Amino acid sequence: MALGGAVAIGVMTAIQARINGVLGVRVDNGIVAGFLSFAVGLVALAVVISFLPSARRGALRLGRGIRDRSIPFWMLLGGACGALTVSTQGLTAGILGVSLFTVGVVAGQTLHGLVLDRIGFGPAGVVAVTPGRVMGGVLALAAVGISLSGDVLATAPLWMLLLPFAAGVGIAWQAATNGRLAQRVQSPIAATLMSFIAGTLVLAVAAGTSVAVRGWPAALPTEPWLYLGGFLGAGYILLGAFIVAHTGVLLMGLGSVLGQLVTSVVIDLLWPAQAGPALWQVIAMVIVAVGSVLVAVPWRRRRL
Repeated sequence: MALGGAVAIGVMTAIQARINGVLGVRVDNGIVAGFLSFAVGLVALAVVISFLPSARRGALRLGRGIRDRSIPFWMLLGGACGALTVSTQGLTAGILGVSLFTVGVVAGQTLHGLVLDRIGFGPAGVVAVTPGRVMGGVLALAAVGISLSGDVLATAPLWMLLLPFAAGVGIAWQAATNGRLAQRVQSPIAATLMSFIAGTLVLAVAAGTSVAVRGWPAALPTEPWLYLGGFLGAGYILLGAFIVAHTGVLLMGLGSVLGQLVTSVVIDLLWPAQAGPALWQVIAMVIVAVGSVLVAVPWRRRRL
């Protein structure tokens, strides 16, 4: 069930990437697009919390922990990595396509997830580096290699390919940090709220700086679906805070990779981007990514 939740995270992430990518192209500013996405998610989450007594109690515990400094400052910074993710979506996904964006995220998420599990940074504690997990990481990186073959490097600048890698590193750290905070305040939804508050503040400063230099977009899009990225972000960050304690950082990342790649293939086939891998590369990436999840899953059942 936890692995299924990880796949669902990937599905939502891929859809969010395309929405924010299109929004970034339409407003001609990926940072402003990221701020709009996070602000919508924060408002939606605040409304949900107001109707849930358990969530309100978690938010109160979070506030007390911040005031008396019983919660370490670094636990409050998971949203900063979320800000990097949505900004990267706005800057690159609309041009690269979701498939190519996703494989860059795969590389960063896989490598950093393996490291975080080994040092015990996540809420699951130290997770053994088994041969299956190592092989899963190797296959995930092989999917990245497939995506970069052909003419991809000739059609997209190197910085645009490196940003998704950085976003993947941030996603792994964000999942582990939010999982630890959820344990501390006994409320995944309160941890998600903190993530959105931190991310919105970071993006507000970044967007303000960008607007001061480049000016405010001439007109914001009027299509409501372009502002749904924040809702999806709230959903997958909350789900990640629930399940990371059961899967570990790496396995959650690999499950989400599977969901991202399969969904991104469908999106890119229906809605091709300006630059992206060929169809044979997309199919090969998905096959290798599925293999990375299958070999990393601990199939042996516990004895009763």
